[in-house]
Amino acid sequence: MTAPHRLAPFAAAVTGIGLVTSAGVGAEATWRAVNDPATAPCVPHRPELEGLPCDFMYSVTGLDTRAVLGVAAHRLMDRFSHLAVIAAREAVADAGLDPAVWDSGRVAVVIGSAHGGLPFYDEQHTALTERGARRVSPKLAPLTVVNGAASSVATDLGAHGPSQAVSTACSSGTVAIGTAHQMLRTGACDIVVAGGAESVCSRLLIASACRLKAVSTRRDDPQAACRPFDSHRDGFVVGEGAGLLVLERPEHARARGAAVRAHVTGYGSSSDAYSAVAPDPDGLGIERALRTALADAGIDAADVGHVNAHGTSTVSNDLIETAMLRRVLGEHPLVTSTKAMTGHTLGAAGGIETVLTVLALQHQLVPPTVNLDAPDPDIPVDVVSKEARHAAFDAAVKTSLGFGGHNAALVLTR
Repeated sequence: MTAPHRLAPFAAAVTGIGLVTSAGVGAEATWRAVNDPATAPCVPHRPELEGLPCDFMYSVTGLDTRAVLGVAAHRLMDRFSHLAVIAAREAVADAGLDPAVWDSGRVAVVIGSAHGGLPFYDEQHTALTERGARRVSPKLAPLTVVNGAASSVATDLGAHGPSQAVSTACSSGTVAIGTAHQMLRTGACDIVVAGGAESVCSRLLIASACRLKAVSTRRDDPQAACRPFDSHRDGFVVGEGAGLLVLERPEHARARGAAVRAHVTGYGSSSDAYSAVAPDPDGLGIERALRTALADAGIDAADVGHVNAHGTSTVSNDLIETAMLRRVLGEHPLVTSTKAMTGHTLGAAGGIETVLTVLALQHQLVPPTVNLDAPDPDIPVDVVSKEARHAAFDAAVKTSLGFGGHNAALVLTR
């Protein structure tokens, strides 16, 4: 493997965070939930999925998006965009920023999504086949395009800098944050709102995932179906949500006296160039991404104390990813997968899990991997299970893998 190219280290300041997940609405609510397995969210059977081998998913509850956004704005967005705008508002408020007075031309938005407004496609296909072309909504394109969340957030905030969408399957949110890091490094902007958003309660998508044997079919116990690193894991459970961060050039954050939660100091990405659906069995792609991120951050493997892993609860992914982590980082980092509390939110996963990594650094606390009852003896890393674990660490890693071989890794520091 070729040595990663080293650049001068650059630390993007994380000054704001926002979350909307099945575990909680708001960053602090989600953080409290993921650290307390007793508060595990309900994983309901969904009527839209009735009759499928997997008819359940993690759903955001207790949030009236129409009331929060207003009727007019609400109907011009799909649900994944609703969740993105709400998370963005929280992140911007948390950063202490006022969109009414910021230099809007220096504010960028980068949001990842794997599928965009896929459920609306389902609805409109049904309308076309059952009721004819005149019943198809003229809003199909603007509501379902993958850039819908980025466009909606930029419009809601009045951000006139670069607005971009990233779609690299399940690594989309992580790649979006890495892209933001690069934009700030080059001086293209001063502030970036970045992360991921997804909402895919799609009968077509879940039916396909069942055929692919990627999702759990534990219909008799959906609450325990998502079980990363467990000997009895049989696939992931889809979730919905959004996770966004406000990243700033460090001098910009200092100049306005912003409170900094953490720094994004390294980013790496790669392609397996191996398969449309399976990861490289040797984990060489994600290894390359992680080694690049470490080199970008200018830190050694020994400096990393925590990894929020991709940890999907599929047999092959968990084995490949953890073998790579042991190979690159050794046995000392505390590893967790928070997907058993949020579901696998696909393109939003990297955004949500990066926010949780920021909070882990701040609180010096690693959330547990829920539902890990029978640890797989072939998992070669120290997985935190049952209850959160306190630890002292100054650097953490977020890893993501996506269909098509899209890998990404971030290094975050206190």
